[in-house]
Amino acid sequence: MMCYDKMQGGQSFNTIIWLILVASAIGCGCLRPGVEGGVGVNWGTMASHPLPPRIVVNMLQANNISKVKLFDADPNVVAAFAGTNIEVMIAIPNDMLDGIAASTDAADSWVRDNVTQYLFQGGVNIRYVAVGNEPFLKAYNGTFQNVTVPALENIQNSLLNANLGGQVKAIVPLNADVLSDGNSQLPSAGTFRGDIQPIMKDLLSLLDKNQAPFTVNIYPYLSLQQNPNFPKDYAFFDGAANPIMDGSHVYTNVFDANYDLLVSALIGIGFPNMSIIVGEVGWPTDGEMSANILSAQKFNQELLKHVLSNIGTPLRPGLPLEVYLFALIDEDQKSIAPGNFERHWGIFTFDGQSKYPLDLTGQGQNGSLLKASDVKYLPFRWCVLNPDGDMSKLAENVAYACTYADCTALTYGSSCNSIGGPGNASYAFNSYYQLTNQNADSCYFEGLGMVTTADPSTDSCKFMIEIALSSGLRGPSASLLMPFAGLIALFFFSF
Repeated sequence: MMCYDKMQGGQSFNTIIWLILVASAIGCGCLRPGVEGGVGVNWGTMASHPLPPRIVVNMLQANNISKVKLFDADPNVVAAFAGTNIEVMIAIPNDMLDGIAASTDAADSWVRDNVTQYLFQGGVNIRYVAVGNEPFLKAYNGTFQNVTVPALENIQNSLLNANLGGQVKAIVPLNADVLSDGNSQLPSAGTFRGDIQPIMKDLLSLLDKNQAPFTVNIYPYLSLQQNPNFPKDYAFFDGAANPIMDGSHVYTNVFDANYDLLVSALIGIGFPNMSIIVGEVGWPTDGEMSANILSAQKFNQELLKHVLSNIGTPLRPGLPLEVYLFALIDEDQKSIAPGNFERHWGIFTFDGQSKYPLDLTGQGQNGSLLKASDVKYLPFRWCVLNPDGDMSKLAENVAYACTYADCTALTYGSSCNSIGGPGNASYAFNSYYQLTNQNADSCYFEGLGMVTTADPSTDSCKFMIEIALSSGLRGPSASLLMPFAGLIALFFFSF
């Protein structure tokens, strides 16, 4: 997932509606051979201490989650789905597109190693291969524009040659900025970006030929986060009092408007019946004012209720939607360039604890999610601020800890922002201490840190105990971290 260009405040209402339609990622899910509707999850693994794949798969099964989208094809992860019948989308990272586009042998080899070998009786139910991830982003400056379609074609041909064309479809997850940022305010006027229209036509022709869906990511959260004038009701499916009128079509939420903006673009380029999957949609729980548990629960629950009602959208009424919640688990190693919320999209915490009730059926049933079982932790001890240390060195040491560890929960509006200066320092020190597997040296901080067995957590702020790494896996250690290269003034302290 990538962040979109920031929007400015003070626009007219019509302009705001356009920004709603464009700045959120666009998406929908409609019926076509191979697209059955329903809800899955994105499982990213950019974590310093990832949960073992078998534990995650067991958690998915316990919660009756039947569709999973991955961001690579890690054999340890893919193999864990054997015998589960969970539908799996594996992925080819963008940095591999060039080689696969240039060589049919490379495509054949990739399919053989990452698809065919798992398709035995009782094996892995691989449904899609994602060729790249949002490769047409403007931020990439065209890096992947000329290789994406050839890579897609080579992978799809390799699947066909392996007699898997009817079973596994090659797709390309795309970002909202494949659409034009023109001046229209209505979903009916959606068009694709002018500079990529020829590429989009080639891509859509190839998808259509192989009866594969168009895949796109939706993020109403980013519209709210980036624009203070964003009409909040539309993000949370509460816009019925002031609907958007587009001819005879009525829009009461951003999701439907985004869906139909894309549908209009597909109609305009000659693919009115193209199926669509929403590859990513969700709401973060921390790292920023609008990212909190109450908002995430409200958005995701209303989304599930809407999607699973099978009412469709105004331009495609009554057709099932297929969406993948972003995300399953928090990832402490994700880039925070788009924002500190990037590490907090999970409906589960990093260690598989449910953050909030969520009815995955969308039918108002018991919404309790079952947490991960058999999780192994490091010893229950924490690194906190030593009040007898030299406080003149505190800012430097906190900055050092937060250069490497995840301190996003300390930022303004976040869950640990209100615990005070000493609390901030303790949180930062503990995050670094846990990151380095509780290495004794990693709680020194020039005499400012000390180890305790008393949990320093508060009602609103959880001080973590890290997951014990599985056999054969090693996390970062204090001796392997790069030397601190400069101060980052992240926090201010008052005592």
